[in-house]
Amino acid sequence: SSDGEESAEAAAAGRAAEVRGELAALRSSIDAASTELAGIGTRSSALDTRSAELGERQKTERSRLDEAVEREQALVATADAAATEHLTAQESLAGLQAQRAEADAVHRSAKARQAALAEALDSARAAAGAGDLEGVDGLVGTLLDVVAIEPGWENAVEAAMGEALSAVVVDSNEAGRAALEAFAQGRGNGSVIALDPLVPPALPADDSVITRITPQRPGVAGVLGRLLGNIDAIDGDWRDALDRSIESGRVVVTKSGDRIGGGFWRLGTSGVGATKAALDEAEAAATEASDLLARCEADLAATTEVVSRCVVDDREAASALDLNDAELSSTTEALHQIDAQLRQIDFERDAMATQRGELEVRLARETERAAELGSLLPGLESAEVESAERARELEATRKTLSERGNAVAKQRREFEVRSASLEERRGVLRRRLGEVQDRLERLAVEQTEAERKRVVLDRTESLTQRVATLLSETIAGITVHLDARREERRAQSAIVHELTAKLDAMRSKRATTETELRELAERTSRIEIDEAETRLRLESTTEMLRRDLDLDPRTAMDAPQPELPDGVTPAARARELERDLKIMGPINPLALQEFEALTERHEFLKGQLEDIRSTRRELNKVIRAIDEEIVTVFASAYADVADNFTTLFSRLFPGGEGKLRLTEPDNLLETGLEVSAKPSGKNVKKLSLLSGGERSLTALAFLFAVFRSRPSPFYVMDEVEAALDDVNLHRFLSLVEEFRNEAQLVIVSHQKRTMEAADSLYGVTMEQGGSSRVVSERSEIERNYGTGATRDEALADSLVQ
Repeated sequence: SSDGEESAEAAAAGRAAEVRGELAALRSSIDAASTELAGIGTRSSALDTRSAELGERQKTERSRLDEAVEREQALVATADAAATEHLTAQESLAGLQAQRAEADAVHRSAKARQAALAEALDSARAAAGAGDLEGVDGLVGTLLDVVAIEPGWENAVEAAMGEALSAVVVDSNEAGRAALEAFAQGRGNGSVIALDPLVPPALPADDSVITRITPQRPGVAGVLGRLLGNIDAIDGDWRDALDRSIESGRVVVTKSGDRIGGGFWRLGTSGVGATKAALDEAEAAATEASDLLARCEADLAATTEVVSRCVVDDREAASALDLNDAELSSTTEALHQIDAQLRQIDFERDAMATQRGELEVRLARETERAAELGSLLPGLESAEVESAERARELEATRKTLSERGNAVAKQRREFEVRSASLEERRGVLRRRLGEVQDRLERLAVEQTEAERKRVVLDRTESLTQRVATLLSETIAGITVHLDARREERRAQSAIVHELTAKLDAMRSKRATTETELRELAERTSRIEIDEAETRLRLESTTEMLRRDLDLDPRTAMDAPQPELPDGVTPAARARELERDLKIMGPINPLALQEFEALTERHEFLKGQLEDIRSTRRELNKVIRAIDEEIVTVFASAYADVADNFTTLFSRLFPGGEGKLRLTEPDNLLETGLEVSAKPSGKNVKKLSLLSGGERSLTALAFLFAVFRSRPSPFYVMDEVEAALDDVNLHRFLSLVEEFRNEAQLVIVSHQKRTMEAADSLYGVTMEQGGSSRVVSERSEIERNYGTGATRDEALADSLVQ
């Protein structure tokens, strides 16, 4: 019954304080609403002026935007045309570079072949002695000057002609006689072939080597018939030639230059393949390649200039397009900001109209409520005084009962301590008794085990004595035997020393002999290595002469030595030439493939660059669209939240003023948000100067402004009203009452009045067994707070305990 009386008195006192706080809040709210209604007209006229200014700016920016769009279309067309021209020029340049490289390779190959053929013909003429026959009438040249050989059969023809290749060709027998006279008077040796047009050409067989040769002068066919009439040419190896020669009895040459038959067999030839016709053909090919190379270089230079000009045009077009994109972006951004500001003005107009209606309705409602509370306040204040007196009496009674309860609890604790001490002592004695019994049992077992070990040790002692006697007898016999063996060992040691001395002498002699043998083997090995190196150098030199210089070793040895500068030895000159070859460096056979790979890579990168440019333009458009959407959504949300924050702040702080401001109103993408909170009667500059409850209410005003602007079906709050006093708690609960009809609110709280406002209560309590349990209660809320302690208040008391 005392608890019920206390609850009733606390309810009466709380109801009186609540009515006073609510009455003061209503009066402040009425004053603030009147002031706000007076200021709405001024704000409306200012918004009209601002809207007109923004409309003029919007027209100007739209005209700039249209001009920038038209300019961008023209610049894009120009850039596309420049890019197309650049791409075409680069493709032409790549093609011309490939043609130039191919023409250069053909030109070098033709010049090299021309030089090789000329050198081979000069060597053939020198070997034939044509230089010694200057001034002789009827001199034609060498045999290679008057024939043309089918391509691929040069080695076969050279093998078939043999020594005739080194003969001088004259046009008559009289000229041949004069040539022989000149040889006889000069070097004394030489060969001469006299052409006779009257000799008919022989009809060669199908496989005759003559079929691979085309005469270039009259009379040559007859000479070829006499020289090569019994020689066949086949497209096979020396084995096929040998079988053919054995079968037909004729001389057979192969395409690779092997000669089989006539009792003289030879594999391979020098392979000069140089004729006057081949030289003329090579000179014509070199001239044609040189002309083609010159044309390619001229076209390449012209195309390079075009590509350079296209690169400059591309850069200028890209620069102009970037500048126009920047202007277009700035103009679009300005238009977005103007549109956002216009929408914000429209939102503010609508919000002011709504706010005016709400203020009028709220002013009437609060005036009526203030009159009602004014009539109830005197009765509640008298009830509050009576409740205070009764509360003091109950407090004195509670204090007396508390002192008596403390004395009883103290005696109970003393008894519990003594009981626990006696119980602990009894447990210690029980443990000691068990330990003593266990120890007695272990001692009995150990005594039995010790007796068994004593019997075993006695038996072991007797056996040990018998074994010691036996060992003494055995040791005496062994000592006698050991003395005899020692004498034998001394005699054998003397013999071993003598044999060791002989063995050392023989080992010394053997070591000396092995040393001499190793020296002879090393000398022999060095001689063999020198011989192998000499043979290898000789083979390498021979191979180099045949491969690089196309000379026979004997011919190279007979060739005159090049003149050397004074004081320079042949070895030093050879080293200088080798150094020059190393400085020249190797030829890169993969240069063409590398160029083609780089060209392909260049084309790929060019396509990627164009894709990046087009993608950048598309991304700029997407970014502008997204920015516009962000600005639109943010402006709408800000307008709603700012208006709701001002309204809710004035409700939570009657007579106060709360606003939201943008730090950068002209740049909604980068702007920040400032909260301005000025409770009634305070002039603060920072939120940190507000009290804890005021800061909590400011945060709740902003939170519920967001809830009202962008509703959600659920709201969860954790002890948001912990720092609020009774008056501010009443204002918070009025917001909860307003929002509970639109959404479900889950609030964690320790405030009784917050629990009273709930539809369902959930709590966790700890029972005596040590496990937690969830307590829940559902009920209809009593809207009238003046009815005293209700069923929900009792439930709240149990949950708090």
